[in-house]
Amino acid sequence: MTAASRRTGASSDGAPPLECVTFMLVRNGHVLAERRKPTRRLAPGAVALPGGHVDPGEALEDALQRELQEELGVVAERTAYVCTLLHRAEEWRKLHYFAVERWRGDILNQEAEALLWIPLDEPGALEIDVDRTAVAEYMRLLRIE
Repeated sequence: MTAASRRTGASSDGAPPLECVTFMLVRNGHVLAERRKPTRRLAPGAVALPGGHVDPGEALEDALQRELQEELGVVAERTAYVCTLLHRAEEWRKLHYFAVERWRGDILNQEAEALLWIPLDEPGALEIDVDRTAVAEYMRLLRIE
């Protein structure tokens, strides 16, 4: 990998990073996290923020709504863009983080081993470094509003 590809997140073969949406359902000073199933290919068993891939040609907001429905069975009513971070998993991923501050429907665990509410001021419980960074950015944005 070249220095330029490290900066852009492109792989050594020039492939762009995989686009993903990641969501933070926020309620009463807590963020919803998932314990990933031990059978997952990436980060099995890790405590992480839920999310998923953006389909080709799909808008980020549409991917967010689709993934929320697929993973948790809810529809976002109030969202806020937080940040975009590059993360190296098996390939480079461009993670677009959104805070979901209001939603419709009961949260259903449709894909994770377990769901847990983590205090926003304790992001160390998240095991993926970019998830901790995104929660810290959300907290920073809250302070300046």
